[in-house]
Amino acid sequence: MLEQEALLGRTKALGRDPNNAAPIFASRGIGILSKYGLDSASSTTSQEALRCLANAFLLNEPSRQVFVDLGYATKAVDRLKNDNVDDEFLISRILFLMTYNTQLDFQTLVDNHQLADSIIQHISRHAKSFAKGSQFKAPAPPMQDAAMTETLKLLFNITYYLPDLIDTFTPAIDPLISLVMHHPLATPPLQAPITYILNALMNMNLQGAEKKTPMGREARTSPLFPYANPESVVDRLISIFDSAIKNHPEPELDQAAVPLCTLIRRAYELANPQMQSWMRWILLPREKDRDKPLGQGEMLSSRLLRLSCSPTLPTLRENISSLLFELSDKSANTFVRNIGYGFASGFLMSHNIAMPANPAEAHSLGSEDDTSSGTEVNPVTGQKVSAETVQEGSGMDDMTEEEKEREAERLFVLFERLRATGVVDVENPVQQAVDEGRFEELPD
Repeated sequence: MLEQEALLGRTKALGRDPNNAAPIFASRGIGILSKYGLDSASSTTSQEALRCLANAFLLNEPSRQVFVDLGYATKAVDRLKNDNVDDEFLISRILFLMTYNTQLDFQTLVDNHQLADSIIQHISRHAKSFAKGSQFKAPAPPMQDAAMTETLKLLFNITYYLPDLIDTFTPAIDPLISLVMHHPLATPPLQAPITYILNALMNMNLQGAEKKTPMGREARTSPLFPYANPESVVDRLISIFDSAIKNHPEPELDQAAVPLCTLIRRAYELANPQMQSWMRWILLPREKDRDKPLGQGEMLSSRLLRLSCSPTLPTLRENISSLLFELSDKSANTFVRNIGYGFASGFLMSHNIAMPANPAEAHSLGSEDDTSSGTEVNPVTGQKVSAETVQEGSGMDDMTEEEKEREAERLFVLFERLRATGVVDVENPVQQAVDEGRFEELPD
């Protein structure tokens, strides 16, 4: 037995280099490793062989179908029923790789081999270990998070590629939400496993079911708004979003933060009017934000506005603008009133949505969810007209050269968006500075 494990260890090392691993990738090699991996009575021998298989399937796609053709995929699914993090890690990774470029019938695995039940069982077990009062008040053991990550990746791929199976995984929603609420966050926060928890949750049917209220009436309640504390889940999602914006380098956000932003948008869609009003209050500019041009503060709403026109975030900026538009009831008037022409114009134009015909009228109303109603604001910047003063300097002296360059680029984009609307005829001051020779080229 020890000799088998030693030989499998050497095979695993050799199999990491595809140039040396052709015999492993062949049908005979996959067959031998599968036999040791799924027919061996020794757990250590079995797991060593499964590691070899996982490496082979990662490096050589055709070997995956060989595994399926040999009939070992169903044995792997049966093995996933074990309450063992090492087995979970290896089997979930192998099945995850089987979701790509194989003819494996996952519907049959769900119907006849309880694949969905096994996945839900593992996710529930992980959720219980992180719940309030659990043993993990610090970061979990590495294998715990690694196994959970592989299971979450498997869940995401099944629900993404086979949407007809989504409702089968509905029991996983509550433990997934529990993980969002209680799993310790790293800094920056959008790292495994939290990113995979959010990805898996994003594919779920979050609409909820009809439930009896304490008054006896029927009501549809989304699991994103638990009855005991309806703000708690969305507040956690927004808190993670806020922390991610503060702590991740901006280029990382374009992919990492999109699922989270999409989940917040989904929550707003499913929220009742009271919760929607609360979300608007959290995410949209408030009256005090209008003491300056919108986007210049340090509140979450200001950071969202800055990201919505960032040239380095083509995917996330579209997602954020869509969120802000939905928070404005998908009304162009309300959208412009909430965030100003400068931030709103580009999104409206790119989606062929007509701009408000009367900027002054749109900006004399204020936002329905703040106390600025009736306050006149600048239609371009969103700043209260009463707060506009001509001051010596503009804070540029406190900025680094890199910050000045980034601010100039942002202003250029905003003015070009505004000028393209045709609503107002304004010359881009950045372009004017370039034309007049007042634009200084910074050294590399």
